[in-house]
Amino acid sequence: MATHLTHWGAFEADSDGTRLTEVRPWRGDPEPTPLIANVASAQHHPTRIDQPYIRRGWLEHGPGPGARGSEEFVPVSWETALDLLSGELSRVYREFGAEAVYGGSYGWASAGRFHHAQSQVHRFLNCLGGYVAHRNSYSLGASTVLLPHILADMGTIMARATTKSVLARHSRLVVAFGGLSPKNSAVSPGGVSRHNTRGWIGDARRNGCRFVTVSPLRDDTPGEAQAEWIAPRPGSDAALMLALAQVLDSEGLADKGFLDSHTVGFERFARYLRGEVDGVVKDPEWAAALTGVPAQRIRELAREMAATRTLITVSWSLQRARYGEQPLWLGVVLAAMLGQIGLPGGGFGHGYGSAANVGLAVRLTSPPRLSQGLNPVTDYIPVARIADMLLNPGGPYEYNGEQRTYPDIRLVYWAGGNPFHHHQNLSRLREAFSRPDTVVVHDPFWSATARHADIVLPSTMTIERDDYGCGEGDRVFFPMPALTEPHAESRDDYTIFAGLAERLGVYKEFTEGRTAPEWLRHLYDEWQQRLSGQGHALPEFDAFWSGDPIELPMQAAEHVAFADFRADPVAHPLHTPSGRIEIFSETIDGFGYDDCPGHPVWREPEEWLGSPVAAEFPIQLVANQPRTKLHSQLDIGDHSRSVKIADREPVRLHPADAEARGIRPGDVVRIFNNRGSCLAGVELSEAVRPGVAQLSTGAWYDPDPQDPTFCRHGNPNAVTNDRGASRLSQGCTGQLSLVEIEPYTASLPPLTVTAPPKFGAPRPELG
Repeated sequence: MATHLTHWGAFEADSDGTRLTEVRPWRGDPEPTPLIANVASAQHHPTRIDQPYIRRGWLEHGPGPGARGSEEFVPVSWETALDLLSGELSRVYREFGAEAVYGGSYGWASAGRFHHAQSQVHRFLNCLGGYVAHRNSYSLGASTVLLPHILADMGTIMARATTKSVLARHSRLVVAFGGLSPKNSAVSPGGVSRHNTRGWIGDARRNGCRFVTVSPLRDDTPGEAQAEWIAPRPGSDAALMLALAQVLDSEGLADKGFLDSHTVGFERFARYLRGEVDGVVKDPEWAAALTGVPAQRIRELAREMAATRTLITVSWSLQRARYGEQPLWLGVVLAAMLGQIGLPGGGFGHGYGSAANVGLAVRLTSPPRLSQGLNPVTDYIPVARIADMLLNPGGPYEYNGEQRTYPDIRLVYWAGGNPFHHHQNLSRLREAFSRPDTVVVHDPFWSATARHADIVLPSTMTIERDDYGCGEGDRVFFPMPALTEPHAESRDDYTIFAGLAERLGVYKEFTEGRTAPEWLRHLYDEWQQRLSGQGHALPEFDAFWSGDPIELPMQAAEHVAFADFRADPVAHPLHTPSGRIEIFSETIDGFGYDDCPGHPVWREPEEWLGSPVAAEFPIQLVANQPRTKLHSQLDIGDHSRSVKIADREPVRLHPADAEARGIRPGDVVRIFNNRGSCLAGVELSEAVRPGVAQLSTGAWYDPDPQDPTFCRHGNPNAVTNDRGASRLSQGCTGQLSLVEIEPYTASLPPLTVTAPPKFGAPRPELG
């Protein structure tokens, strides 16, 4: 038996050396997730990549724009693949420079810290001269840019969020905009040792806390909360929050003392609330017409919030939409108006239902990891603007107060991720991927990204290599010895990059003369000795490697977010321009953005149920995170496949919407708008608001060869809009789209993503 770690939890496994024969939850996890069942079943699936491959067009005609995603692949030897790739890297760096290489390589491939794919590719490319990087994430694009201007950076917001045990004891009302999703809070970058979402919520409920979930999906909050469900029209949360703020202001319920001492700009915002700016009072009657939530309930909720210890928490999902900065900013404003920021159980939270690493006790140290080195290239893009970059080299764009220009990318290097999962409007991304000279992908599986590459190198799964791991903010550090031998000819990323580094003359810089096992020991020994010198006894490497997971030292068992700032805002100012909470931001106002002005406002999205577009596409599609996998990882695993309907991703509809369209449970339907379409299998549920369909992301993109806008498998990003949240953040807006849904009456098209792509005959001269 051995213990291993994934981003969604730890597990124990038995192995025969080639495959896992049994997988069980780690015995220390009180709320294990069934996602671990995907690991063993996926390992030797037919979509595993068995050896290096090169797209035929690239192999025969050389680098250049090409028909990626539609041509066959030619198997080659490792020697041939590394020789060709090293030659291409040398050409691009020599002729165009490091500014022509995009190495952002966004993804969640490995829970292990040494074999973290993004770290490996960044270290390698830095040895060659650097690369164009990305900023922010698809999950938190708007948050990462907005919050440092008005409250704190995301590292502080997440790592210093009030611990969940404090919330369980002290909160008396939790208003959860976007819910407290147990499926989302079951995952964390690097792994989760002990899941406890249901536990802390159940404890809070038993201690007298009441929960209100504000979401189009009732089950966005677990049953332990016994939550009241308020379901506004998706995309109208900012209007609801403005009305709550208006009640607090007009009825004298706002904490004027806190606003005066700890915030700036309230009076300017209040003039907007009161209608002094545009003649529209943002009262509950105004909001009721936009949100569909009764005005009286809005008014009552505001009074309830002011009457007790209240936590305002905003899920990440709300800012993954057009004008996503607005509800997030308003969450901060509501908490400030209540005057409870810095109090146990009160204040503002962002991500309690979005990831497992929010609300943990703060550990004293992070686990050891490989240095990525220094990137001398200063150019970057916001991560969700990759298609814009590839389609518009040299084109201008605005971001966070800057006028920027997209670089001219000739080579894309991706290791450990799948942009054809994360990105929006996938047919547009497919077109964008046809533009560079060369696309290189490391992947264990024939994912959609691998199928749109020129050079495909098979990488190992985490269970096939030695590593160690610890989740972001987690306190349990796991040894992760390989559980099986590698699949076929797959290699770990470090070995691949070492082979390339040797050919390119940077072997010494990349490896520093160490093998992967030697790196594991070296990094651990440095870390262990440093902590021992600080008085924290940790086992030597051999004892750690052969033993159980170890507990990392902690700073304190509990903490309250912004408690020091509350106690003395002069001695402990925030890292905002004013040192206070910025209800009005002079900085943002100075950027002059009409889509994100200097204080939070209502901006009507182009695609919501109140817009003219809804006349043609009257269903609001919510493209949230899946419950049977992390992102698109291991979509071919048993647990992920167990919920599919006719091999398609399930879509949930309210029974009334299905009946109006002649749709029955188990039917396959076509979901479409003017950007694209996809197929999905139908589930009916009254946990979905009428007028809403919920289709999770994660189905591997399977475009029709004759019409790449049509995904046969059920990826909602076939219909989502590739547009930034605003000019401030340029964040991802994939959460909400308007669509229509109809029964699919034609013969079901076969899926191709559950089998390898087409292969050409090997060429003997290429090995």
